[in-house]
Amino acid sequence: MFIATERDVTSAVLAEAAHAPDARTREILQAGITHLHAFVRDARLTENEFRQLCAMLARLGQRTNESHNEVMLAAGSLGVSALVCLLNNGGERAQTTANLMGPFWREGSPRMENGASIVRSPTPGAPVFVNAWVHDAENRPVADARVDVWHASPEGFYENQDPTQAQMNLRGTFSTDAAGHIAFRTVKPAGYPVPADGPVGDLLRAQGRHNMRPAHLHFMIHKDGYKTQFSQVYSSDDPNLETDSQFGVTQALIAHYVLHDTAIHASPAADVSGPWYSLDFHFVVARGDAALPKPPITGKTEGPRAQLDVLTRRR
Repeated sequence: MFIATERDVTSAVLAEAAHAPDARTREILQAGITHLHAFVRDARLTENEFRQLCAMLARLGQRTNESHNEVMLAAGSLGVSALVCLLNNGGERAQTTANLMGPFWREGSPRMENGASIVRSPTPGAPVFVNAWVHDAENRPVADARVDVWHASPEGFYENQDPTQAQMNLRGTFSTDAAGHIAFRTVKPAGYPVPADGPVGDLLRAQGRHNMRPAHLHFMIHKDGYKTQFSQVYSSDDPNLETDSQFGVTQALIAHYVLHDTAIHASPAADVSGPWYSLDFHFVVARGDAALPKPPITGKTEGPRAQLDVLTRRR
């Protein structure tokens, strides 16, 4: 069709999208076009702002490489990742232990026995002994599930971001036993700032937001017959739970680290003296597709460790 007015543009694009042979592709395209064109109209986007937006989208791709995924980071910073997760896992009426995959899951972390330590190089932080259980919707244990675990160091870096950490430090893969249980040792995680030297940092500064994530442990639970579940278990003592820069904290995923002292309670490991923590958590998985997504990163950064910038939240 010939374009006479700005309204004709939307009609013409929708008409072309209607020819997509796959019904789901057609549905997504038509919804996306409708909302994208409505956004341009509602925001009264100027030509200069449109060019700036295109440049920002290009920078997201340019900043994404084997050890960093700026696109996933942006999706989290706009709440899109959290929204997709909750729409597909429980919705408004149900609590769920599903959560964000995040931009730092790596395939291939070492297989380990229950109770093993995932600390592979000198890492500061108090020892923590984690016990986790996987159940189905009827509270039956899920045995022989693969559980990947990973987290950032208390200095604020995942091992793929930090050349000083050993390969796969603070990462491991476990299998649930007959009771649906896994156990491992690590160090207590701390909150950390997401990278702010790219377009995501510009986005946060424009809103007067900080770039902190509350302390958390990542879990990925995978077994045939069950929907693959990613989870982030958050520390109840973190000051940024309500202002997470990735909008990931849900009530169901806030956990309590219990502080112990070897003078009163012997630790599970003979080499621990002084304070240590324990953490217990239960996951619920649903029946569904066990497919694994493509990992957002595939390698480790090289060169000097990056400087972490902390942004201040405007009150």
